[in-house]
Amino acid sequence: MAAKKRTWRRQPSLSPPPPPVSAPPTPPRREAHDHVSVVNAALYRDGIRVSTPDSLAETFRQLREYRDGMAWIGLHRPSEEELHSLAAEFDLHPLSIEDALEAHQRPKLERYGETLFVVLRAARYLDAPEEVDFGELHVFLGHDFVITVRHGAAPDLSAVRRRMEESPDLLALGPEAVLYAILDSVVDGYAPVVSGVQNDIDEIETEVFRGDPEVSRRIYELSREMVEFQRATRPLIGMLNGLMAGFTKYGTDEELQRYLRDVADHVTHTSERVDGFRQALTDILTVNATLVTQQQNAEMRALAVAGFEQNEEIKKISAWAAILFAPTLVGTIYGMNFDSMPELHWTLGYPFAILLMAVVCVSLYVVFKKRDWL
Repeated sequence: MAAKKRTWRRQPSLSPPPPPVSAPPTPPRREAHDHVSVVNAALYRDGIRVSTPDSLAETFRQLREYRDGMAWIGLHRPSEEELHSLAAEFDLHPLSIEDALEAHQRPKLERYGETLFVVLRAARYLDAPEEVDFGELHVFLGHDFVITVRHGAAPDLSAVRRRMEESPDLLALGPEAVLYAILDSVVDGYAPVVSGVQNDIDEIETEVFRGDPEVSRRIYELSREMVEFQRATRPLIGMLNGLMAGFTKYGTDEELQRYLRDVADHVTHTSERVDGFRQALTDILTVNATLVTQQQNAEMRALAVAGFEQNEEIKKISAWAAILFAPTLVGTIYGMNFDSMPELHWTLGYPFAILLMAVVCVSLYVVFKKRDWL
């Protein structure tokens, strides 16, 4: 990762800068509502903060004076003019500036001449809505400068800066050490997300077997977050392998090599956990679909049984209605007041009508009984 020092921008000062006695206190972090993109800018010499410029121009000027110093500039959603001023000062490649402006990049590591450009996706777990929030961080590294461009709330680089300032021996290793600290912070930030997602999956499993109707939506939303989480973690493995492959070529400090290998182990572990989460959610979704199908089949069987029983009752009612209709019909006919009806003056007319009613009713009963209507 080391690169040749930029000497063409350095102008020798008339008098050497005074050696720092002690590091000045870190200024309070500016809040987002101040509408200032420079969150923090500082110059370091031998791992100790020697200056805290209040603007990019002042940072550039002081960095030219401190020939053995390192500038660490932290930006949050910078403007195009600010990024172009950084590009002009530190010879940043136009493609990297374009990526930093547009954001929404996948994690990657690119080397443009003497500058290393790194894109990271940070993540944090939000307890209240039970969801994962992703942020994007762009890092430019040269021989004597580190520039971080943050898009989103995560990660909190002020903690990284404090940690490095409390370890001047590590910070004295230069921009490579700062990159390690940033990588370590981003990867460590994945641990609470993994824990939160594991709790969500446990809750979802309970809801699935409890038959919660809203669980399918929750599974789908968490699956989408795991896709984003995979896109944030999986490329880091290749990035760190690339960094480790260049240890010898760029003369990386041995202690720093061990730190970076530790970060790579954590990334691999996190990536494996995320892959497991995606598979678990796929299995849970399959089980949920099976349970929903079984429930629907049970409901359909219940409806079919109810419909069958209803049909049986309707058949019985219809059969008895037909049986009772026969004597009603005969009685109605014989009840009409017409003197020309021959049966009215027949001695056996009444018994014949009763017998006819009985025969019809019995015949209908036998027919319906054979057809299981009664």
